[in-house]
Amino acid sequence: MTDAVLVELLEDCKVDSSRPVPFHTQVYEVLENLIMQSLRPGDQLPSEPKLCELFGVSRTVIRHALEQLDRDGLIVRIMGKGTFVAEPKISEGLAGRLTGFFEDMVEQGYTPVSKVLRQERVEADARIARLLDLKVGEAVIVIRRLRFVSDIPLQLVTTYLPYALCSPVLDANFRGQSLYAFLRSACDLHIARGKRMIEAVLATQEEASLLEIDPGAPLILLDSVSYLEDGRPLEYYRAVHRSDRARFEVNLLRMQM
Repeated sequence: MTDAVLVELLEDCKVDSSRPVPFHTQVYEVLENLIMQSLRPGDQLPSEPKLCELFGVSRTVIRHALEQLDRDGLIVRIMGKGTFVAEPKISEGLAGRLTGFFEDMVEQGYTPVSKVLRQERVEADARIARLLDLKVGEAVIVIRRLRFVSDIPLQLVTTYLPYALCSPVLDANFRGQSLYAFLRSACDLHIARGKRMIEAVLATQEEASLLEIDPGAPLILLDSVSYLEDGRPLEYYRAVHRSDRARFEVNLLRMQM
């Protein structure tokens, strides 16, 4: 959208001092509505001075509104370049349900694709053996995948599975299928529960190159162990997600006292 068209859309958007709503909230509401209904990711918003002129408010009010839009993931602010409409974030379930990345994406109407970087049988080191309740040196399958949605790399995940439980995984093609679905259909293995930990980390040089972001950019790290109904660990994975494109949803239930 051109600057002229965008300015025209905002020309009659001055704040209403008679409304019992703070000025920055009124500005936020107008810009949010514009972003959701008329703009596309990558469109640039007018400069702060121009927004002050269009809305008839101070720069403090505009900055307050933009900060809220930024926190809500609707815009990105690039120093020296301006303010742009953000790419929509893609949600994944974090708690309350045991679905994987593939299933989460399909449920939202996306077609996820994985580039398999590594898929082999190795010996478990001390950490992997502890997490999967194995002896050091026991055989495990390691799969490393770069996950794409709409041709954008979103997740880099490394998964470990006990070879004795699911040897067919070693030769399966996971470019366009769910690992969890394969475990159910080919190995008759059903995950019953899991433990996931979330942490903020910075992208290494390798992670940045694969995920097409800058080294040191913020990532969301998930560490997860999944268990069978009898309590045996089936899977450990370490997944890093681009924080500019991913968010996690948690369903909470109030405990009855």
